[in-house]
Amino acid sequence: QVQLVESGGGSVQAGGSLRLSCAASGRTFSGYTMGWFRQAPGKEREFVAAISWTTRTNYADSVKGRFTISRDNAKNTVYLQMNSLKPGDTAVYYCAAKPTYDITPTNDYNYWGQGTQVTVSS
Repeated sequence: QVQLVESGGGSVQAGGSLRLSCAASGRTFSGYTMGWFRQAPGKEREFVAAISWTTRTNYADSVKGRFTISRDNAKNTVYLQMNSLKPGDTAVYYCAAKPTYDITPTNDYNYWGQGTQVTVSS
C-alpha cells in the first residue's frame, strides 16, 4: 500500500522559514513526479511545486524565488524548503505522486498524503 507522509509543518512568523518533508513508502518511486500542493481555508487546492525523477522542477509564480523543491531518491523523500514566508502561505500542504515525468501544474496525481498545517503570522 502506497503511503505519503508529510512532516515539518508548524507556526512561524512572517519572514521565517520551514522545511517540509514527504516520506513515500509502499513501492519504488522510480520515474515518479512528486508534487506539493496547498489548500487554504475556503479556497481550492492549488499547485505549489513539482519535481520529476530527473529533478526537473516547476513552481507556482506565487512561490518562485522563495520555495525550493528537492528529492532524495535513495530515501524516497521529497522536500519543500520555504523561505521568506508570508501570511498568504498559510494552508494545509499536501504531498502527491504520479508515475510520469510531467511537472506541469495539474492536480492529476495518483497518490496523496494527509497534509501538514503551515501557519504564518504577521
